[in-house]
Amino acid sequence: MANMKIKAKVKGDTLKCKVQMKHDMITYNVAKKKGVDANFITYVTGKVGDRIVFEASTSQFLSKNPLVKFEAPATGLKKGDKLEMYWKDLSGKEVTESKKIKGLK
Repeated sequence: MANMKIKAKVKGDTLKCKVQMKHDMITYNVAKKKGVDANFITYVTGKVGDRIVFEASTSQFLSKNPLVKFEAPATGLKKGDKLEMYWKDLSGKEVTESKKIKGLK
């Protein structure tokens, strides 16, 4: 089962990315009402090879199944490169998935 939908494409000299992360994102308020533990994504990174192209510390402010869009310079990218996305949530679950970048020559 995929935990992320990743789209990565080079347009001109820019890497354009969209990533949807599948997660319930249970806030502290909702958790209290439902009698469960809060659990939401706390950290997200995007890498191409060893280069970090996106990094964010997040909190309960993100909606369920959050969608993240970002751009990065496409310098140094070559055909066959992949965008590797990683997230970690409050419960300690870690997910890493990657997708081949389109539009590279």
